[in-house]
Amino acid sequence: MMKKGFLSVFILGMLLVGAVQAQTISDKLSWSERTALSVMKQNPEPWMIEFMEKPVWSYPQGLMLTAFEKLAQKTGKTEYNDYVMEYLDGMISEDGVIKTYQQETFNIDMINSGKLLFQAYENTGEDRYLIALQTLRNQLRWQPKTTDGGFWHKLRYPWQMWLDGAYMGTPFLIRYGVEFEEPEAIDQGVLQLVLLEKHLRDEKSGLLYHGYDESRLQQWADSDSGKSPEFWGRAMGWYAMALVDALDYIPESHTGRAEVQGILGRLAKAILPYQNPETGLWYQVVDKGEETGNFEEASVSAMFAYALAKGANNGHLEISFRKVAEKCLEGMLKNMVEVTVDGEIHLHQVCAVAGLGGNPYRDGTYDYYINEKIKTNDPKGVGPFIMACIELEK
Repeated sequence: MMKKGFLSVFILGMLLVGAVQAQTISDKLSWSERTALSVMKQNPEPWMIEFMEKPVWSYPQGLMLTAFEKLAQKTGKTEYNDYVMEYLDGMISEDGVIKTYQQETFNIDMINSGKLLFQAYENTGEDRYLIALQTLRNQLRWQPKTTDGGFWHKLRYPWQMWLDGAYMGTPFLIRYGVEFEEPEAIDQGVLQLVLLEKHLRDEKSGLLYHGYDESRLQQWADSDSGKSPEFWGRAMGWYAMALVDALDYIPESHTGRAEVQGILGRLAKAILPYQNPETGLWYQVVDKGEETGNFEEASVSAMFAYALAKGANNGHLEISFRKVAEKCLEGMLKNMVEVTVDGEIHLHQVCAVAGLGGNPYRDGTYDYYINEKIKTNDPKGVGPFIMACIELEK
């Protein structure tokens, strides 16, 4: 049976969602708010994000709702935080169990939505959020590792580090270390970022490959280096966002702070030559913009725009990188964003998903990446787009 207080909040939330669905979205609002209101209209309940048919604890919800958390902080409007809390309240039981989560898979993607729990626990003081935080921290205590300490992406991807995992787990781990006074968590988080650059950076271009297989057993892994064969845009986007978000929490006194700033600076300079000078956008396979079948992709463009703008805003990058981000956002608005007659925002040209290995086998080649499905309003593009807008609206 629902408690009366919860029932009242639930009814209020449904009324709010109904109001959002009925309204025309004003073009007087910022792009970040217009897009967030569109998300709420398209997804009356937050678990629906990424076209879900039933509630699930997964990383796209965490990505999108992190953008909502930032928007609530920017605007002071409660409806954006209410949308975040609706997801958490539905996924975290009264005794702190995370519904649909399976720790034994050691899937680092599943850490990402845990970032939302810090603010929820701070705001409410409810033990269930603390227990959920501790559950996710415990996964990372036992996460399988490469011989030099790098987290495996998942248990079923042995000896492999992927750039995606940097965003999923590292800012969470470092923030946990700061807030719960675990210095070793901060050290381990910094180590992940350092190892990914060490194993995946191409010395000639400065770009980073998608994945690294320490065992060299995967078909996609180079027999000498263990690297996958191509520079997938969103993989580098995940990593770029991880760097700027980790810097929010790495203490000023920590030796890893300067190291992470250095990595961010090298990556920012490396991606500049591959930005389309006409549109300001980046490509699905970053260094092959002129090749047949390649396309300008929304998630990598939004992620780079966010990371560069935030890096510049926070003093980690030269201020000129903000101009680079502005050009990218202008290109997205011109070439990828559709506004309907009722003001609803739709973001096109988002790669649905890409990975390495698995079944059917993903070989990480150019042909593989350019033939993955493209979607409209995929949260892996929309969430970073909102965050990029927030940074550039400052």
